[in-house]
Amino acid sequence: MIITITGVPGAGKSTVATMLSQRLKIPWYSMGDLRGKMAIERGITIDELNAIGERKAFTDKDVDDYQAKLGREQDNFIMEGRLSWHFIPQSLKIFLDVDANEAARRIFDASKQGLRPDEKPYASSQEVKDRVAARLASDSRRYQKYYNVDYLNRSNYDLVIDTTNKDPEVILSLILARLDENAPAGVESRPLSTRCP
Repeated sequence: MIITITGVPGAGKSTVATMLSQRLKIPWYSMGDLRGKMAIERGITIDELNAIGERKAFTDKDVDDYQAKLGREQDNFIMEGRLSWHFIPQSLKIFLDVDANEAARRIFDASKQGLRPDEKPYASSQEVKDRVAARLASDSRRYQKYYNVDYLNRSNYDLVIDTTNKDPEVILSLILARLDENAPAGVESRPLSTRCP
């Protein structure tokens, strides 16, 4: 079983991937973290790396080749990344959405804790909204240019969850319920709970 999680910034992808990994006892990988490290190693922000990526393919292709290779060679993991669904087509594909204002609030709060060293500090939630909109536009341009795919098209996914007003435990239970639907006949269902162990 491979689960791919994508979505918009601030939707809770890393939080949900962490909880799902703990519940299912399988590893998870973050392509965003890999790209963040790539930016830090070059002394630039993730947004500056994205701008380079619109001209030079390596910023995406190196990470995308890595996740495609994992999808071919391994099983039983969670992959969090914008195009993971595309490069690991046999996965259960999950998209997490969120209202832009709530996303900005979450990202702004996280930035105060210094959780993203690959981003410049934000002065306000409005600045977060502006930068997120620019990031989404850059992502869309790059993915169309290099792969001719639209990762924001919800029809690419098996499960789409709006996380705006949902606690992470509720999101986890929705994903586990979907996994149970996909379980082969005779496989015992996992107990569903709104609490993560």
